Amino acid sequence: MDLAAMIPALNELSDVQSLYLEFIEALKSEGFRGDLCPDYASRTVLATDNSIYQVLPQAVVYPRDSSDLQCVARLADEPRFHGVVLSARGGGTGTNGQSLTDGLVVDLSRHMNGILEINVEERWARVQTGVVKDQLNRALKPHGLFFAPDLSTSNRATIGGMINTDASGQGSCLYGKTRDHVLELDTVLLGGHLWKSAPIDRATLEGICHGDSRVADVHREVDRIAREQAELIEAKFPKLNRCLTGYDLAHIYDDAGRFDLNSVLCGSEGTLGFIAEAKLNLVPIPKCAALVNVQYDQFQDALADATDLMRAGPTSIETVDSRVLQLAMEDIVWHKVSEYFPQGERAIRGINLVEFTADSEDKLDAALQNFCSLLDKASGQAGKSFAYSIARGHAEIGKIWAMRKRAVGLLGNASGEERPIPFVEDTAVPPENLADFIREFREVLDSAGMSYGMFGHVDAGVLHVRPAIDMKDPQQAEKIRPITEQVVELTRKYGGLLWGEHGKGVRSEFAPEFFGELYPELQKIKAAFDHRNQLNPGKIATPGENSQLLKIDEVTTRGELDRQIPVQVWEGYSEAVYCNGNGACFNWDPDDAMCPSYKGTRNRLNSPKGRASLVREWLRLLGERGVDPVQQSNLVREQSFITSLPGRIKNTLAKKRGEYDFSHEINESMQACLACKSCVGQCPIKVNVPEFRSQFLELYYGRYLRPMKDYLVGSLEFLLPALSRVPQLYNWPLRLPAVRWALARLGGLVDNPQLSRKSLQQLCNKAGMPVATPQAIASLGPLQRRRAVIIVQDAFTSYFEAELVLDVMRLLRKLDFVPFLAPFKPNGKPLHVHGFLAQFERAAIDNAAMLNLFAAENLPLVGIDPSMTLTYRSEYKKLMGNKAPPVQLLQEWLAENHQQLQEQAGRFGGGQFQMLPHCTERTNATASMADWKQVFSALGQELQIAELGCCGMAGTYGHEAANREDSERIYRQSWGPAVATATNRQNLVATGYSCRCQISRLEGEKVRHPLQALLAQLRDGA
Repeated sequence: MDLAAMIPALNELSDVQSLYLEFIEALKSEGFRGDLCPDYASRTVLATDNSIYQVLPQAVVYPRDSSDLQCVARLADEPRFHGVVLSARGGGTGTNGQSLTDGLVVDLSRHMNGILEINVEERWARVQTGVVKDQLNRALKPHGLFFAPDLSTSNRATIGGMINTDASGQGSCLYGKTRDHVLELDTVLLGGHLWKSAPIDRATLEGICHGDSRVADVHREVDRIAREQAELIEAKFPKLNRCLTGYDLAHIYDDAGRFDLNSVLCGSEGTLGFIAEAKLNLVPIPKCAALVNVQYDQFQDALADATDLMRAGPTSIETVDSRVLQLAMEDIVWHKVSEYFPQGERAIRGINLVEFTADSEDKLDAALQNFCSLLDKASGQAGKSFAYSIARGHAEIGKIWAMRKRAVGLLGNASGEERPIPFVEDTAVPPENLADFIREFREVLDSAGMSYGMFGHVDAGVLHVRPAIDMKDPQQAEKIRPITEQVVELTRKYGGLLWGEHGKGVRSEFAPEFFGELYPELQKIKAAFDHRNQLNPGKIATPGENSQLLKIDEVTTRGELDRQIPVQVWEGYSEAVYCNGNGACFNWDPDDAMCPSYKGTRNRLNSPKGRASLVREWLRLLGERGVDPVQQSNLVREQSFITSLPGRIKNTLAKKRGEYDFSHEINESMQACLACKSCVGQCPIKVNVPEFRSQFLELYYGRYLRPMKDYLVGSLEFLLPALSRVPQLYNWPLRLPAVRWALARLGGLVDNPQLSRKSLQQLCNKAGMPVATPQAIASLGPLQRRRAVIIVQDAFTSYFEAELVLDVMRLLRKLDFVPFLAPFKPNGKPLHVHGFLAQFERAAIDNAAMLNLFAAENLPLVGIDPSMTLTYRSEYKKLMGNKAPPVQLLQEWLAENHQQLQEQAGRFGGGQFQMLPHCTERTNATASMADWKQVFSALGQELQIAELGCCGMAGTYGHEAANREDSERIYRQSWGPAVATATNRQNLVATGYSCRCQISRLEGEKVRHPLQALLAQLRDGA
C-alpha cells in the first residue's frame, strides 16, 4: 500500500496558490533576507494556535528585520498583489484564532527577537516584538526592573503578541494592561511606511494631519472619532479594569490630553499594521512578597469571598477551582507546591491566591497580619475559607504561580474525548458581579450537561471558563453557538465584556452588537489603515459593507478535520493527536529542559506542537485515502528485509528524483528530535514525541531505505558484549583519521566513544563483585537479603564506563549493602528511538523476563543511567503493562534507605557539590531530584542541583554527523555556561552517561557520577 500523502503538484495549483507563490518569488527578487516557507509542513504547523480553529495558510514568511517587513507591506500594496492577505504572528498561543489566516503568515518570532536597549535610569526598554516576555524580564532582573503585564504564557508569549491582544493577567488591578506600559511603537503600515507612534500634543497632531498620506488619513480619522463621538464613547465603554481589547476609543486621548495612536494599535490583532519594535515602560520589582493560599469548601464561595478579600488591598487575587487543582496534583508541578495545600479531612474545592507586595518586610508583615486576622475572624462562617497557608519570597511564590500558569494547559489534559476548550473563556464583568455572573454561567453549562474547569483573575472580574466538548462529534460541536450567545447575553446583563483578556479573533462576530452605533466608526479606522482589507481580514472590524467579519461556526475547526481520522488510528496515535496548541513547548528559557530541538533551531516544526500537528495532518491525509497506519505497521513488522528491499529501493530512487511525499517533510522534523522525552514530562497534555516518532519511523522506513547509522546504533547493544572482550580492536581503529572520516561520511556517526580498557566482567571478578544468579540469591541469609540490591546494567555505562559501574558497587558495599550485578541483556531503547519497534519488543520481552525473576525474589532492581532506567517505566510499561520490571533510579532506592545512609555519615568527609541532572530524569522523574539531595544530606554532603536545559547529546543524537552542529549549539545555550562558570569543576557531578560524554567531548574534561563523588569522600580506611 502506498503511504505517500501528496498535495497538488505544481501543474495543479489554483489561481490563489499561484498568486502567493508569485508573491514569494517577488519577495526574493526584492532582497527579502528572512525565511520564505511555502512548504506544506510549515503551513500545517502554523494552521493552528490554542483555539478550536484550524486554517491552512498559503505560505509562511519569517522577516529578519524591519526592512523585510517593509518589503512585505510594500509589495502587498502593489496592484498585482491586492489579492494577498497577511496576518502577523508572534507566539501563536491565541485562544480565539487571532493569527490564523488562509493567506500569508508573517511570523516575527524567529528572527526579530532582540532586546535593543535598556535604559535603567529612565526605566524603559526598546525591543523587537518577537522578544518573549520572560526573555525580557530575565534581562531586566539584574537591574531590579520588570515588564509588568503577567501572563500564564509568559515563557512563550511575544511582546508583539501581547501588544496585538492588549494582554493582561495576574496583577492587572495594580499594573494594568499592556497598553498601559507602551511608550512608543514602530509600525509598518500597508505600503511599507514605517511609523513611530507615541503620545503627542495638539500642535504635533495637527502638523501630521495636514499631510497627504496614509499616516495623515489615519490620524485625522482617529482624532475625528475621538472628538465627535466623545459622549457616545463615554456611555458605551464599560468602566472595567480590563476595559476593551482592540481599537480602544476610550483612551485615544490620555490623562494629560495628548493624542495617542497606540490606544488604537494596542489590541488591533495585526489588522492595522505590523508592529516591529516597541519602547516599553518598566517598573521596579517589589522587594518583598507573600502569597496567601486561601482554601474553600466550594468554588462559588471563593468567588463570592473575593470582593471582601479585596478590601485588604492585595496586589492581586487569582482563583482556581477543584478540577484545575486535581489536574495540578497529577502533574509534575505538584511536588513543588503540595506543602501549601495539605490534604486533610476537608476537600479543597476552591482556592483564592492572594498576593501582597511591599518595599520592606515590616510593611509586608503588617499587611499579612491584617489580612490573616480577617481570615481568622471569618473562619467557620458560611461561605468563608476553612484554612490558609502562606508562601513568602519570590522563589516560593513563583512555584505556586507556575502551578497556576499551567492551569490553561492542564485543563486540556482531562481524560476521555471531551476536553475543556476555549470559546467563552475570558469574559469580564465588574468584580462585585462576578459571583452572580458565574452562578448563572454555571447554570447554562449544567443545563447543557457539560463539565468544565474554571480559573482566573477574580480581582479584575475575569474568569476563564472552559467547557468540555469533543469537537470531533458534530452534535457536540453544534453547542458552540448557543452557549456563546447565552454567555454574550449574560455579559451584557452584568455590565461586562465577552472579550476581557485574550482578544477577539474569530469572536469578532459579536463586535457590531456590542459597539452598536460606534461600530461604523471602527470600520472607518480599519479603512484608513487598510481599505482593501488585506491585513488579517475578518477580525475586529471590516473596512466597509462589502467585507464581512468571521463567524464562530463558519471557520474550520480542528474537530472537523480530526473526524477524518478513523477511531482506531486516533487511538493508536494518542500521544500526538490531543495536542491543543497551548505552546508550552515554545518555552524560551534555555535553562528549561522543554524541547531542546526547538530551542536549538527556533523552528516551530522542530517542537512537540509542530511534530504533533504534522502527524495529525499525515493521519488525516492517510484517512482520506483509506490507509490505516496501524494496520500498515503490522504489515511492516511481518515483511522480511529481503522481500521489502526492492520496493524501498524504488521509493528511495523516486525520492532522490524529487518526487513529493509529505512524509519526507515529517521525517525531516522527526530527525531533529533528541528523543529526550522532556515533552512527556513538561507538556500539560503529555504529548509524547519519542513514542509517535518511533511509530512514524517504523512506517517511513518500511517504504524507504534506512541510513546506515540507524543499523549501527540499533545493533550496538547486541555487539558490545563481544567487542568488549577485545576492546583494542574497536578502540584503535577509531583513532585513525581515515576510519573516523568513513564513519562520518558512510555511517553518519562522529566522536564515537571508546570502550573501557577492561571489561566490567574483568573488573568485577578482580574486585570480587558478584553477578546475580538464582544460586547466589538463594544463598543469601535474612540480613543479607534485606540489604541486597541488584544493579541493572545498561550498555553505555557497562561498556563505555565500566569503572563507574564498579565504583557504584564499591560504594554500596562500603555503605553496608549487598550489591549484585544483573547479567547484561540489551535494554532496547536505541531500537525504540529509531523506530525498530518489532526488534525492540523482542529485546524488551527477553530482558524483562530475566529481570522479573529477580523482582519475584523481592529484591530491588536499580539502574544507573537515568534515560535507560526510565525506559522501564515508560516504553516497557506501555508494551507489557504491569509485567514491566520495577527498576528504580539509584537515588530513589537510596532515598528509601536514608536511615542506613545516616548511620554511615561519620565515615565521610564534608563536601559541596553541584549536580548537572539528565533532562529526562529532571522532567520525567521530577520528585527524584529531591531524592538526590536527601541522599547527599544523609551522608553529610551539600548538593546543589543546577536548573539546566538539555546537554544536547541525548543518547546517540549528538554522535550523529547531521546533528553535530545543533548538538553543540544546544549545549552552549545552557550547559556550556554552567560548566564554564562553575567555581570548582572538580565538584561538578552529572547523572547521565550522555551528559558526561558531551562535557568530555566539548570541554575535554571528565565529570564524575554523583556516587563516584561520594565514594571519593570516604575517609581513608573507611
